[in-house]
Amino acid sequence: MNLLKKIEPKVILYHTLFWVAVWFFFFFFFSYNSDKIDYALWFSSGLLPLTIAVTYFINYRLIPNYLLTKRYWKFALYTFYTFIYISYIITLLIYTCLIFILKFNVNEMPPMSKNYFFILLLVILVVGIISFVSVLNQSFKTASRNKELQTKILETQLQLKDQELHYLKRQIHPHFLFNTLNTIYGFALKQSQQTPDIILKLSNLLDYILYQVNKPLVSLKEEVMHIQEYIELEKIRFQDTLKVEFRSNEIDSTIQVAPMLLIPFVENAFKHGNLVDGFLRIKIEVEVVNNQLRFNIGNSFINHNEKENDNGIGLGNIKKRLDLNYPNNYKLENYLQDNWYFAELRINDFNAVINDK
Repeated sequence: MNLLKKIEPKVILYHTLFWVAVWFFFFFFFSYNSDKIDYALWFSSGLLPLTIAVTYFINYRLIPNYLLTKRYWKFALYTFYTFIYISYIITLLIYTCLIFILKFNVNEMPPMSKNYFFILLLVILVVGIISFVSVLNQSFKTASRNKELQTKILETQLQLKDQELHYLKRQIHPHFLFNTLNTIYGFALKQSQQTPDIILKLSNLLDYILYQVNKPLVSLKEEVMHIQEYIELEKIRFQDTLKVEFRSNEIDSTIQVAPMLLIPFVENAFKHGNLVDGFLRIKIEVEVVNNQLRFNIGNSFINHNEKENDNGIGLGNIKKRLDLNYPNNYKLENYLQDNWYFAELRINDFNAVINDK
């Protein structure tokens, strides 16, 4: 009863109409070349319930449990047993019910009903066609569900990627903010005329770091401009102990990159750089040649055993962002040479491979 409640009335109607059509097919088959209409009616009416039972058993039991689960041998075996059972039932139907009980005259039976194997073949034909259509329908539904599932998985992966990128882009070493705020505080105590300019530079940089990162792309020219603002803030803090060599070729304003792509390198250089002969030296080079972004940065460095700080924007996070934005399209190298730590980044055809959506 509960099963019937779950089946839509429309489905029941379609099934009923279909089996009525099958009954007429049986009737036409058995009444062909015969004037014994009552015999054809009995044969059709007796064979139909058997065909219905076998059809539903195969389609709702054997196919889902064995064929669709790729247990082909068991499916073939149970299907074979089912048709053996059908043969036995047909024998009972023809010889027991119709001939011995209803006293049918064998000589007056429709020609088609006298051939036992013809009757069995007829049932197999109907069941086979329905089962074939059912398997096709199940395969179509499975393919549709798999496609829908793959779409959901892809959407989830894209959302996770977007969240990871958002998280990585928003990271910034707290020490930079604290140091800059301390510098501003010191200048404010001295009532220095540089204080408003420092606050403005920090405000512009924070606006870029906290809000512009939500954009999928930013102008490379803008990224370079904020690098220069970052350097200016550090120059104020380091005073005469900082020497920076910055070089950049003319960059087209239409060239775009992922936001916060290069600034983390600059931040690392200032964080991990050491004073050598009384100076922290930074070398930065940004250029675009033949649609290839070339970025080189180096900082003076003494302790060769120092490890990158994994808390914050280390090279690990930078590599993650590069993997997400420019998969298989970048080259990042870092090495030590003569009290210098260098990082070199190359991105090929970077305008065409942005994946940060």
